[in-house]
Formats: sequence, structure tokens, C-alpha cells
Amino acid sequence: MRHLPLILAALLAPLPGAAQGLVTERTVSAALAAEAAAAAVEACAGRGHRVSAAVVDRAGVLRALLRADGAGPHTVSSAQAKAYTAVSMRASTSQILETVRTNPGAARLPDIAGFLIVGGGMPIRAGEEVVGAIGVGGAPGGHLDDQCAEAGIARIRERLN
Repeated sequence: MRHLPLILAALLAPLPGAAQGLVTERTVSAALAAEAAAAAVEACAGRGHRVSAAVVDRAGVLRALLRADGAGPHTVSSAQAKAYTAVSMRASTSQILETVRTNPGAARLPDIAGFLIVGGGMPIRAGEEVVGAIGVGGAPGGHLDDQCAEAGIARIRERLN
């Protein structure tokens, strides 16, 4: 019992290096999110695909959503889920899908609420920092959704730093 005060002091002491107070984080702006979503939908339309594009911030909260004329109603939720998955995992949903297929330890990732692990979701980075993600749903294949998501990011890339 004579060590109890030392144990309590150790448990209650702040962790070395732990941030105290406010944390500043960068995230994609509403204006850039809207522009990226529009560019992705435009890129897919140019290829004959009617899609929806969603952009989420670094916390996975929706910042912009655009559903092309004639895009299926399911494309809205799939685009948002792909963006949420990409920002949560800080990787493209195509990369995550490959990991699920090849790594038994990742087999349960698709069971996480809100995740959709098919192509079309990509993190948006400012340097190495993930500041949001874009998801595209509705093209006839995840690789095509990926191409449109890449077009959305390309449109805003130079303004991400």
C-alpha cells in the first residue's frame, strides 16, 4: 500500500508528448469539395456514365454531394460510403479491396458500419496529410469510378497545399 500514491500519480499524470489543449487540423473546404465532386461527375459524364460523387472532410463528414441527371438513387449512398471508407482507412477503396482479398486478417473490414469496399473511393491529400476523400458511384465498374474520382482530385490538386 505504500506504493499506492506513486501508482496513482503515474496514472493521473499527462502522457509525455500528448497534446494538451486545442488541436489544429487541415481539412478540405466546402468550395474545393464541391469543385472536386463536380469534376468527377463531369469526367464520368464525358465517358457516358451517370454517377454521384461525394466528398467528405478528414472526419468523414459530408462536405459536397452531386448526383448526375439520370444517376441511380443508390449511387448517392455508395459514393458517400466509398468516400467515408477511403478517409477512414487513408487509402483508396480499390487498395482496401485488394487487402481484404489477400490478407485474412483484413477479411472483416467490410463488416464495419458505413464501409463500402469496392473501387471508387480515394483519399484527398495535402502533401502526405489526408484532408478528406472523394467517392464516386454509378459507373459500370470500380475501376471506372476510380478514374472519375482521380479526375475530381486532379481538378483541385494544386490548391491543396
